[in-house]
Amino acid sequence: MSEGNTASATTGVPPFYEVEECRGVLRVYSDGSIWRSENPSFHVDVRDDGSVLWKDAVFDHSHSLQLRLYKPANPSSPKLPIFYYIHGGGFCIGSRTWPNCQNYCFALASQLQAVVVAPDYRLAPENRLPAAIEDGYLSLEWLRGQATAEEPDTWLTGVADFSRVFISGDSAGGNIAHHLAVRVGAELGWLGPVQVRGYVHLAPFFGGTVRTEFEANGPKDAFLNLELIDRSLVFFLN
Repeated sequence: MSEGNTASATTGVPPFYEVEECRGVLRVYSDGSIWRSENPSFHVDVRDDGSVLWKDAVFDHSHSLQLRLYKPANPSSPKLPIFYYIHGGGFCIGSRTWPNCQNYCFALASQLQAVVVAPDYRLAPENRLPAAIEDGYLSLEWLRGQATAEEPDTWLTGVADFSRVFISGDSAGGNIAHHLAVRVGAELGWLGPVQVRGYVHLAPFFGGTVRTEFEANGPKDAFLNLELIDRSLVFFLN
């Protein structure tokens, strides 16, 4: 999509223009259209040395949402714990396919000797909250379905220990992980044989009515500054 348009001489339709921009990977236009890049604004090489196997699976057909599964090529044990990693991006950007996310999951699977599950979720501003949180729920329900299915995906179930699940996320992903913890704790038995043993929240993204010290006095040229935080809040809340 181009960044602007000219008014039609015959229809008099005004040109559309860019209203919001985020890190060069998200643009919102005055006509309501949205452009989103498939790649981050920084270049990172994918470090796939073959020591970790991976594949994609659809966990929500209604929204065409996928997750990426990783497992060691030569696991140290017959059964491995499951480690969820939910990517960040202010609920507006990011993907399981971004190189930085893939490299992190490669390292987790190899160094932790774990099955890593990296789900995508619907992004704002097209999908306001709680859409992303609901998608987090669905990704866990997909795992429950694999644990109880008569014909599961043996690529996963052959090595995964459903009694040892850990959930992690950074930034917006940490927020989603928090809400998963709340629901898992409140609805005992929700996940059946899937047992969540712990959570790792990496700088979870929470907003508030009172500014934090960093928000109020942090450097304006920081990668995550007050302007970007406020812009994200508008995108996923309004």
